[in-house]
Amino acid sequence: MIEWKEETVMNTALDLAKYIVTKCVKEKRPISNLQLQKILYYIQKAFLKNGNTAFFDDIQAWTFGPVVRNVYYYFCAYGAMPISFSFDNISIENYGDTEIINQIVEEKRELDPWEMVAETHKRGGAWEQIYQNGAGNHKLIPRELIRTAG
Repeated sequence: MIEWKEETVMNTALDLAKYIVTKCVKEKRPISNLQLQKILYYIQKAFLKNGNTAFFDDIQAWTFGPVVRNVYYYFCAYGAMPISFSFDNISIENYGDTEIINQIVEEKRELDPWEMVAETHKRGGAWEQIYQNGAGNHKLIPRELIRTAG
């Protein structure tokens, strides 16, 4: 089992989310909060598979898939609409592998949001194992499960 060293990383999911939203707005490909949540999940999964972590905020199993709670509430005023504002002086240099972050953002923002929901809801996946037809609604999805589940 991998031991996560939280004290060595100061990166937050909200800072990463602000970067993602800004990147998408500047590139004229704005995304919704639903898409943002899935992109954060994909980034965290990619980092975990490489023995790192993108952020230490918890990911929970919600009805429409994995959610970082504080990021969801920060952007929830947009509902299902694309988030249309950007942030100044946002950098992800301290996140490490910026190339993988940008690649995931650029690839996943092109998908239909419901296609991403279907991907994160796949049988045997981390979300499905925790959510369990609603019994695990808003329960933590452990990082180790995100890393290892199909």
